[in-house]
Amino acid sequence: MKQETMIGYHASHEQFPPGMLLSLARKAEAAGFRGILSSDHFNPWTPAQGESGFAWSWLGAALQATALPAGVVCAPGYRYHPAIVAQAAATLAEMFPGRFFVAVGSGQALNESIAGEAWPEKRERNDRLLAAATIIRRLWAGETVTADAPVRTVSARLYTRPAEAPLLIGAALTAATAEWVGGWADGLITVAMPKYELAEVSRAFRRGGGEGKPIYLKVDLSYARDDDEARTGAWDQWRANVFPATVLETLREPGEFEAMGEFAEPAKVFEKIRVSADPAEHVRWLKDDIELGFSHLYLHNVNRNQEAFIEDFGREVLPALTG
Repeated sequence: MKQETMIGYHASHEQFPPGMLLSLARKAEAAGFRGILSSDHFNPWTPAQGESGFAWSWLGAALQATALPAGVVCAPGYRYHPAIVAQAAATLAEMFPGRFFVAVGSGQALNESIAGEAWPEKRERNDRLLAAATIIRRLWAGETVTADAPVRTVSARLYTRPAEAPLLIGAALTAATAEWVGGWADGLITVAMPKYELAEVSRAFRRGGGEGKPIYLKVDLSYARDDDEARTGAWDQWRANVFPATVLETLREPGEFEAMGEFAEPAKVFEKIRVSADPAEHVRWLKDDIELGFSHLYLHNVNRNQEAFIEDFGREVLPALTG
């Protein structure tokens, strides 16, 4: 019997202060959302977004304030040593058994270059990611870990560990990375893109060793009760995020993203973000995602109007998808 897809709420620390996000997480739970995905930023993408609360502090509060499972996407090996990620995740998993996962990716200079290291090429970042994931897993298993380059650690050991280690999910934006992630991660997380591209990413993950593992999707959308408001909100908050990952991964400051946004074409923005005031249209899009085999969908309304989104999706969209 096919397992029901979990529909969750994305908590965007780049756009909202942590106290407001905590209130929104509670509202999302009451409306019928069944999980939380948290971003983990040191900087917002653009100055217009304007926030950057510390995700790991917030996650403890959110897991206590709700009964929802939660996860976070981070990039170990730069501003976080993987031993610190392992310790933070182990602490949350010990306090909230079965309710926490951590996803790891190769990161963006926007957040990670604050550590002062030269920002490496993608191949080196992938090498560091795999080394970091290996260190995290060994620490969760109770080993004392000493490791050499590309990520050094000396005699690290976790004394507080959960009875069951959390899932370690791999983040990927391309089919090539997804296929590589399939060989070592417990699952895949990616972002919404045209259906044929999503299909190829999911196939590549399974081809690389991910068959039978969960695949998670972060869905960037802009919903408002008026189409013009939905378009305006997407343009104001998220137009700088529609450029290729090869560009976005190398920019270092929110002002650089803002400058890139000046070159965004409205047609491209609204091709990348699902913009509609019609809940039925969002249902159709999300059903396509479910048909591709995604086990978890985390919905990110990229505009500022979160309350109407949570209320209307709880009433009209979630029941149409989950019954």
